[in-house]
Amino acid sequence: MSSDVSRKPNHGFWPNLIFNIVIPTFILTKGSGDDWLGPTLGVVVALAFPVCYGLWDLKAAGKVNGFSVLGIVSVLLTGGISLLKLPAEYIAIKEAAIPALIGIAVLLTVNTRFSLVRLIILNDEVLDVERLQQLIEQRGEQRNFNRHLAVANKIVAASFFLSATLNYALARYIVTSPAGTTEYNEQLGTMTAMSYPVIVLPSMIVLGTAIWYLFRQIKKATGHSLEDFVRQ
Repeated sequence: MSSDVSRKPNHGFWPNLIFNIVIPTFILTKGSGDDWLGPTLGVVVALAFPVCYGLWDLKAAGKVNGFSVLGIVSVLLTGGISLLKLPAEYIAIKEAAIPALIGIAVLLTVNTRFSLVRLIILNDEVLDVERLQQLIEQRGEQRNFNRHLAVANKIVAASFFLSATLNYALARYIVTSPAGTTEYNEQLGTMTAMSYPVIVLPSMIVLGTAIWYLFRQIKKATGHSLEDFVRQ
């Protein structure tokens, strides 16, 4: 999960993977049988790990992070759907809804100071934005740069829509058993395990394309490489 740049906890990739993927997957697939936790308690215990980790991440960051909050909400919705024993298709809808809503929000804020690319990359904690803007204005590139910035935001939005589509397809394909059964928990665990290679990697490729595109436009607009603006 993401954290505030200025007070970034030293969690790293592996703790995220272990608490959000490995442990929940193991409990759902191996520990939800009647001989151990059972389906209901299995869901509660498995989802408690990413929720607690997410809350700890928010506290350590010292600042509310929208993506971390959405991650926690997503896990709680999964738990609610499972414990209320709603039809399995609700999981697919939930899996698709959150990234789709983020994608829509990205499109709605393209031309505002709240655009996702501005918040993540073009902020004073990452780059010397003031110097960057001065060079762009001096070279008369502001209009062109704004246009390219909008394109980068749209590519980012596309990554979330891709994630929504893949989320829905994966959930519909894997989660078919009724909630409250061992089979349902095992399928939920399988979906969790497959989310990284099937969903995260393709989405990250599209997101990386947006970042590469923007970095290239910064060099064209200013005549300087990105490294000249990165804060130490």
